[in-house]
Formats: sequence, structure tokens, C-alpha cells
Amino acid sequence: MTEREPVAELDPRYSDRGARATPWQVARDRLAGAELYWLSTVRPDGRPHVTPLIAVWVDGALHFCTGAGERKAANLAGNPHCVLTAGANALREGLDVVVEGEAVRLVEVAALRPVAEAYERKYGSEWHFEVREGGFRGKEGDDLVFRVEPVTAFGFAKGEYGQTRWRFERG
Repeated sequence: MTEREPVAELDPRYSDRGARATPWQVARDRLAGAELYWLSTVRPDGRPHVTPLIAVWVDGALHFCTGAGERKAANLAGNPHCVLTAGANALREGLDVVVEGEAVRLVEVAALRPVAEAYERKYGSEWHFEVREGGFRGKEGDDLVFRVEPVTAFGFAKGEYGQTRWRFERG
């Protein structure tokens, strides 16, 4: 699958003079290389829910898994809109990236297999999943797998401050 190239815009209101928009490739590499992500979803009563998790970048999207009985799975069943964030806990250096999109559940083995392989490549054999129709089977039981393709993403460059927004055209 070919990854979509977004339109990048620097917001001068939140950027240092002379700052330039961060190239999407830089942000994409940050997303692909991050070890930990924060997933934000919405509970049925409208309250926010945020939780850390691990994820992988495959074919132009972030992928994560969760147990069917977990809060994030229940939230996504009612409202698939979510935000995934990766970055550095530093004020004056690094790049934070925020991805807005819709969590789509993967169920077919052909779509799940490259995601399972990416988990093991990135996180080691401890994160080996058996791929089956409907999701993964891991040490802790069955997991649902979700794909979040960016609709809009934001980059927050620190040091020389710059806020970039990337808009992805619907394909």
C-alpha cells in the first residue's frame, strides 16, 4: 500500500520566527520509532480516557491491539474516533506528534500478519502473536487489532519551536 503524502502547514502563531514546517517523513519516522504511545478515546458518557500502549507503523498507519474487555475497546466500539500521541517528555528538545483518526478493526489474517510481524521486529519475541481470523492470540489471551490512518496530524518541534499541521486527503 502506498502511503499518502499530506499537506504540511506551519502555524506561525505557535512557532519561532524563522521556523519551518517539519517534513512529514521526519514525523513518520518519529511515529514508527517511538516505543510508547498514548491513546485517547471517549467513554460512552463523553468523558475522555487516555492510556499508554505500544504500537507499530505499517502501511501508512499506526496499529495497536487490546483485549476485547478493556476500556479502550469498549470506547472504540461506541466511537471509533481517537488520538494517538508519541513524543519526548522534554520541554526544549525533540518532536511530539499527535495523530487524529478513526480506529478500524482488522479481522482478516492477510491484514493481521504484517502487523504481528512488525510487533515482533520492533519489540522482540516477547511480543509474538499468533495470528487468527478476528485478531491476535497472545500470552494473555485474545486481542482485537486496530488500524488508525492519520486524517490530521500535528507536530510540536521543541528547541526551535514550530507547530506543523499535516492534512491527509481522503483516498
